[in-house]
Amino acid sequence: MSARLKLSEGVTWVGESGSGHGIVIDGAPDIGGRNLGMRPMELMLLGVGSCSAMDVMLILRKSRQDVTDCSVEIQGTRAETVPKVFTAIHLHFIVEGRDLVERHVARAVQLSAEKYCSASLMLQASVDITHDFEIREA
Repeated sequence: MSARLKLSEGVTWVGESGSGHGIVIDGAPDIGGRNLGMRPMELMLLGVGSCSAMDVMLILRKSRQDVTDCSVEIQGTRAETVPKVFTAIHLHFIVEGRDLVERHVARAVQLSAEKYCSASLMLQASVDITHDFEIREA
């Protein structure tokens, strides 16, 4: 796996993944950014959230759950002093579908958290990562 960052100007970067996808990363105006893209720490939250979300969806599909939509609300709490690392991350899954079985959704979230989500598992030694979910009928 590989990635590349190229400075555009100021503190604006263009990132390219090894699979050929790009993203703009920028800083806040108070550090010289122009607010043209996400902040690096926002990308960390999205990385954790998307890694876990993919796991949850794959597990629910394997258990033949009729999921019509899924979203994840991610909240990160950072340390007050430098380095302002994440001290806690909470993932709230909102799973929408027809006749979803609660135990299947709970199991999918638990398996992602405890076994499959590489991003969460990599950070869990230093970050308190929690998960919950709600089910909405489609």
